[in-house]
This record gives sequence, structure tokens and C-alpha cells, in this order.
Amino acid sequence: MIFAPSVLPYLQPWPRPLLHRLLSEFWPNGCAASCRRLSTKGHAPQPVIGQDSVQVLGQSYPRDDFTNVTPKILEKVGCNLHNQSHHPLWLIKERIKAHFYSSYIGRSGNPLFSVHDNLSPVVTTEQNFDSLLIPPGHPSRKRGDNYYLNRTTMLRAHTSAHQRDLVRAGLDAFLLAGDVYRRDEIDASHYPVFHQMEGVRLFSNRQLFSRVQNGGELSLFERGGRRTPEKQETHTLEAVKLVEFDLKRTLTQLVSYLFGADLEIRWVNCYFPFTHPSFEMEVRFQGDWMEVLGCGVMEQELLNSAGAEDKLGWAFGLGLERLAMVLYSIPDIRLFWSQDERFLKQFRVQDIHQPICFQPLSKYPPLHNDISFWLPDDKESEAGRESFTENDFYELVRSIGGDLVEKVSLVDNFTHPKTGRRSQCYRIIYRHMERTLTQQEVRLVHQQIEQAAESELGVQGRF
Repeated sequence: MIFAPSVLPYLQPWPRPLLHRLLSEFWPNGCAASCRRLSTKGHAPQPVIGQDSVQVLGQSYPRDDFTNVTPKILEKVGCNLHNQSHHPLWLIKERIKAHFYSSYIGRSGNPLFSVHDNLSPVVTTEQNFDSLLIPPGHPSRKRGDNYYLNRTTMLRAHTSAHQRDLVRAGLDAFLLAGDVYRRDEIDASHYPVFHQMEGVRLFSNRQLFSRVQNGGELSLFERGGRRTPEKQETHTLEAVKLVEFDLKRTLTQLVSYLFGADLEIRWVNCYFPFTHPSFEMEVRFQGDWMEVLGCGVMEQELLNSAGAEDKLGWAFGLGLERLAMVLYSIPDIRLFWSQDERFLKQFRVQDIHQPICFQPLSKYPPLHNDISFWLPDDKESEAGRESFTENDFYELVRSIGGDLVEKVSLVDNFTHPKTGRRSQCYRIIYRHMERTLTQQEVRLVHQQIEQAAESELGVQGRF
């Protein structure tokens, strides 16, 4: 984790001067120096969380009761790791681009798929949810799972938030890459900021059936149809099967290009609100089945809302970190944010297709401390707010410990037999990526977490 200690006092909502001094000792390099942006206008203004507003990428958003974005998360906005030359995420993105550019050529001789990798991560809740047919009250909208600037604006939880806008702009085939933000657990494979890449392709009646015998007699749509596990109510079965075949062939070629031609692949039926039918692709890698992406036939209602009511299409999405961790043998997701030259230099290759096997840095010893507390009663929670969730605690730990924290796990969940009060105990594992920590240093951070848990989450410590 890279911080700019000089601006932390202006970003931090809680007065923690001791912690600021400690963090400045741990991370001497500021984020502004490490997060390179593609803009030709220089760096965007530093984000600021004020009493009444949140300033991000030069824009100001009013705060309300839904605002929960933290300074450490805002420090990541604009870093664009996927656009930093020779960063491992950039390498994966460029390899995927190269495959699509070389494999799919339009009639004009230009690449069929356009690429969009610098769209702002600040979106409306309508873009992030409603445009993708995610209904009100759906669990994915929970405040505890997302980073909200206010009730109507948030940091995107998926790159699909831009899907409808790009289709509405008239694009029929595009790739989209960017940073996404989700509150989640803390371990070696989860991080609140990660990067996705997705693809969309639309077909007109002529494009889909042009190579089919008697294709002129076939149609994308039918009236009076019904929704089945195989298709949507407005689609003909012939059209869906052709789109599904094209989707699976496209993705099979992509992962074979990334992992090797002898790759074993299987498809698993699943559910997404914005596609039907929907699938997950799993690949056999080092003896285990691993999910690598989700995909499906786009919901026609989504296309209709974007002005593409005469077309049918597919979409897929994948995580760049997951692919990079597997392809380059990177063991910890925090490493993607490292500025350690020993890490970065391993990915400065002349050819993006050159095989790379990450050589681990010296692994410094971990330190662990436990924290136990009584949970607040549901009736003690603020009216209209969710009661305490594990994500609340994970986010608080992140906001204080940053990338010193390697993992947080719930080790005990106790209910008092007489009072019914609930107590939880979490184990926090601390490990610096670049040097050995002392227990004294860790204890300072841990005490800050204990104090903040009581004051911010309303728990009662059992320290």
C-alpha cells in the first residue's frame, strides 16, 4: 500500500496522529508518485473527504447517510494499474487486447473490437445497478458491500456499469477494462480494489445468420415465446444457440491463447441478473478446477434500453488479478500495489507474450494479534441502517492497518447462554511486504483498531 503522508491529515476522518507518524515511517513513497495516469493534463487533484462533501477526480459530491468511502480507498482512484506500462495487470490486459485485435478483423480491415480502459470509476447507482437490471433490494446493492459517495453515486463495483452507455453510443463490439471497488474479506486473494476486463459483441439478424443455410428465413426474435432455462422469452432458440456457440468459441480461444492449447475446459450453468442463459468457465490448472470468467447471452431488456432492440448479443467478464496470479505465480494480491523494484523489474519484458514466473521476494515473518468484542444489539443500530457486519470490521481494519494486514479471520463466535449477547473474536495477521515488523510497531496499529472498533462500530471491547 502506498500512501501520501503529507495529505493524510486532511483525508482522515478520525484524529490518529500517532498512526499517521507510524504510516509515514512504513511507507515513505507517496501515492502521487507511484500512480501514473494517462491524462495529458497532469495529476488529478488529491481526493478529500470533507464534512459535507467528497472530492474525487476534480469533482465534488455531497455527503449523506450512505457515504462510506474511506481515505485509503480514494487514494487508489486514478492509479490505473492496468494502464501502467509493464505492470503485470497491464501485461494481461495487453495480451487479451492483442488476441482480439489479431483474431477479429472488421470488413474495413481494422480490429473489430474497440478498447476502452480509461473511463472514470465514479458512476451513478443507476449505472451500476439499474442499467443492468439489478432490482431494488438485491443483496449486491448493500451499503456494506460497496463504496458509496452518497445514495446516488458510488465507485463502480464492476466495469459492466458502462455497458449500456457504450451500446447506446452505437458500439457493437468492445472490450472494457478498469478498476472496480468492493468491500470484502481480507486475505491473500481479496482486495477492495481490483481490475476487471469484459467484452461485448452484438449481432444483427444478417450478421448472425449470414453463413447459415436458408439464413434469410431465420429470425433473432419471436412473439409469444416463453422463458426457459435455454433462452429468453423474446429470442428464438436458433438465434440463442448460435450466439452461445460464438461466445463459447471466442472464450475458449482466448483462454487457450493465455494458458496453452492443451487446456482442459468445462462450462457451468449459473445465474446473473443481466444475462440469460449464463455460464461460468472453469479451467483445469495444476490439478484443480478454477473459475476464470462469467458470461452469457445479454438480457434483451438491457439492449432495448440502450437502443439496440434489433440486435442480440453476448457479454463476458473476468478478473485481471486472478489471471495474473495464476499465469505469473504471484502469491499475494497486495503485491500488485507494491513499488518494490524487486517486484516490478520482473515484468519489464520486451515481448508481452514472454513467459514470466515470479520469483518471490524474501518473505518476512508474520505477527498476529487477536481482538474480541461484544456486538451491538440490533436495537442499538441506527434506524434504517444495517446492523454490524463482518465487512464493517474488515473495512475499519483496512482503513487503519492498510497493507500491513495480510489476513483477517473470524476465529470465534460466542453467544452468551443467559443474556443472548454475541461476541466475536478476530485474528489479524500483520506482515510487511518489504521488511520485518516488530511487535511494538504492530501493537500501536492494533490499539488504534481496538479504539476505532468501539467508537465507530459501537462494539464493546473485551481487550
